[in-house]
Amino acid sequence: MDDIVKAAMAKWPHVPHCHGWLGLDARGQWYMRDDRVQGAGPFPLAKGSLLRHDKLIEFIHRNYAADAQGQWYFQNGPQRVYVELESAPWIWRLQPDGRVLSHTGRPVAAVQDTLLDEAGRLYLHTDLGLGLVHSADMALAADRVEAGCWMPQDARFEDLPSRFGFVLSPQARNAA
Repeated sequence: MDDIVKAAMAKWPHVPHCHGWLGLDARGQWYMRDDRVQGAGPFPLAKGSLLRHDKLIEFIHRNYAADAQGQWYFQNGPQRVYVELESAPWIWRLQPDGRVLSHTGRPVAAVQDTLLDEAGRLYLHTDLGLGLVHSADMALAADRVEAGCWMPQDARFEDLPSRFGFVLSPQARNAA
């Protein structure tokens, strides 16, 4: 976490949390969701505005974390901005040399398990947690499966959040 963020948290410890305003899609892209978008429906049905500002995206990546309940957030100075997830807290980018990187650029040390859901989406359970393999990287993933490096097990998408301890919609959970 950035030092400036830590300092802001110490200076203003009681800033209310923010829900529903930020979404992460299945391709690792961030979406800003204002009141109008939130009123149009839940994420990802109503995505919002795609963030394109590189410095803002880098700032989000450096300050992306999960709380004890498995709700993922971006610590924006003193305010915790909870993230609506389309599929999983991590989107994996496979590299030709065999490395796996998160959508935030964090390297994976070990892939512990591979899962394939009913829609044919491939998930990797790693030392960082559960994430979805980016759709553009499925050819590399298929190579690893064919080589016997990964042996995907069947899984149901609806079971993944409870099985791996993450919350798809902190906004819905907060409203309940």
